[in-house]
Amino acid sequence: MLIPIRDHNPSSKRPYVTWALLAANALVFALYLPLFGDDQALMRFFFEWGMVPAQLSAGEGALTLLSHQFLHGDLLHLGANMLFLWIFGDNMEELWGHWRYLAFYLICGLAAAGLQFAAEPQSTIPMVGASGAIAGVLGGYFLFYPRARVDMFLFLIIIFRIIPIPAWLVLGSWFVMQILGGLGAASDAGGVAYWAHAGGFLAGVVLSLPLWLRKGGPAYWTKCHGHPPHAEARYRYVKTSVPTAGRAARFRPSPWRR
Repeated sequence: MLIPIRDHNPSSKRPYVTWALLAANALVFALYLPLFGDDQALMRFFFEWGMVPAQLSAGEGALTLLSHQFLHGDLLHLGANMLFLWIFGDNMEELWGHWRYLAFYLICGLAAAGLQFAAEPQSTIPMVGASGAIAGVLGGYFLFYPRARVDMFLFLIIIFRIIPIPAWLVLGSWFVMQILGGLGAASDAGGVAYWAHAGGFLAGVVLSLPLWLRKGGPAYWTKCHGHPPHAEARYRYVKTSVPTAGRAARFRPSPWRR
């Protein structure tokens, strides 16, 4: 298992919008957390505020194109999405500016929902999660900083390592996995909205393209060779005496998409 934990691309400005999005997602999750004790109440909530393609096909639920972006199926779902937003969001916010970045983020979320709807317009499974919008952030990052290093935490039974990997490989392989997942049957079995992820990523690349061209396009890459146009962050790796431990977990398919 490889999990991104940070990049080597420090931002020179405070990412107020990214912080606000992190807080908003956490707050919304906390507000409906009591519903997790009642499966029926939770599903009614997701059907009301999650994006249900069949409802959109019937001309209902337009507001859910926005509201679904702030809902999550469980704490792990929330944590994974917020981790990606925390790592990659600050650099996109610095490039766009605060308010344009917010618009970029929300539009990517709408594009993500649009592709998922186009793929399954009669689906009655509610889609929840910020991952479509965050996929747009990843797409923009992929365009601007393909060679920025991303530290990946490798967990393989008893092996624990932090491995720096270029962003183009991390994000490019993630995008390919979404396409393959959408083409296969895994999307029904695992409760993952693969086409939403792919749609958000593509929207992020397309929306970022004019800004990238204004900054020089290929000349921008030539100038910094795909790295950030500033010094990379330096991290110190320290061995600890904390003993390793493992655990087994069982997972079951969720009745919603994330």
